Amino acid sequence: MSVRIRLRREGRKKLPMYRIVVADSRSPREGKFIEIIGQYAPRGGDQAITLKQDRANYWLDNGAQPSDTVRSLLRKAGVLKARHEARLATKLTAAAVPLKESAE
Repeated sequence: MSVRIRLRREGRKKLPMYRIVVADSRSPREGKFIEIIGQYAPRGGDQAITLKQDRANYWLDNGAQPSDTVRSLLRKAGVLKARHEARLATKLTAAAVPLKESAE
């Protein structure tokens, strides 16, 4: 079962609102989903994206693949940058060599 993070359309005609859901990739767009992790209102202005960042990170850590649109929304929300910086920080601390103190 491959898990995707994608958009599910809600709202009325000419006023779309999307929920960011975690779903099986074989289920239809408006079909069954596992969890709602946020919502996106393209006409919402400054408050367009609301996202549970901890749940998004959990699903990304467990192998869920975001769709192209959700990937750009995660980038705008700062989730992907924080994940990248955390991964880079652990790599740098693992590669760091401790300095020996000189005996004077």
